[in-house]
Amino acid sequence: MKAVISLVLMLYATAGWAATSAPHDAALETRYRLLISELRCLVCQNESISDSHADLAKDLRNQVRVMMEDGKTDREITDYLVARYGDFVLFRPRFKGTTAALWLGPFILVGLGALVLIYSVVRRRRRAGDVPLTGGEQQRLRSLLQDVQGEGKG
Repeated sequence: MKAVISLVLMLYATAGWAATSAPHDAALETRYRLLISELRCLVCQNESISDSHADLAKDLRNQVRVMMEDGKTDREITDYLVARYGDFVLFRPRFKGTTAALWLGPFILVGLGALVLIYSVVRRRRRAGDVPLTGGEQQRLRSLLQDVQGEGKG
């Protein structure tokens, strides 16, 4: 019986300890979850720090939590992390000179592909729409062909 009571008391103690580590404000918790889902784990690289189990991700989550509890805005937190780790820490890097290729590259490639497609279609139509030779041109072509064939025999 003492073992059961001890077990129940330990469970209550751990539940109380877990509750103190989470933000007390529901809006702050929502903001925290959203922000850590938008930050890239620098170890895993294809996971957010909310999904990663790496030690660095845990440290970053704790750091974000502390900064939020200190009253920092999301922009201040991301500015700090970008200054420390570079644009790579953001899943959606900000638009600036160094990231312009990331943002504009897909649109440029689609545009170039469309231009190539249009060019090839127009070129094919021009070839298919060649004007037939006139009577005089056909007669001249026959005489040229006969001259070439005649030279081949001689």
